[in-house]
Amino acid sequence: QVQLVESGGGSVQAGGSLTLSCAASGATATTNCIAWFRQSPGKKREGVASISTFSGSTYLIDSVKGRFTISHDNSKTTVFLHMNSLKPEDTASYYCAADRTNDCYPGSWYQFAYGGQGTGVTVSS
Repeated sequence: QVQLVESGGGSVQAGGSLTLSCAASGATATTNCIAWFRQSPGKKREGVASISTFSGSTYLIDSVKGRFTISHDNSKTTVFLHMNSLKPEDTASYYCAADRTNDCYPGSWYQFAYGGQGTGVTVSS
């Protein structure tokens, strides 16, 4: 089992920055892909970014490219989502997820074996 704990959420004004953290513990060696998802009230949970802890390759959805980056620490047990130039439409609960896969991509929340409880981000205009 892998446990995931998100942190770093908060309230910021538009144009501000936040860095979210996803700390993984337990059988982390069984996973090689960490992704971030977000969900706003009344909307589907959407994949935002992913990183392969095997190759280091990353993926970001178009709406956050140039503003968000994803990285991990040297131990590869903590993954960060660095969010800059935040917009009100980025307001959501952000969740991290982990899986072992040859195709690390934040497609569907349900394809990931493990998920966290989320951290809230509110961006005011």
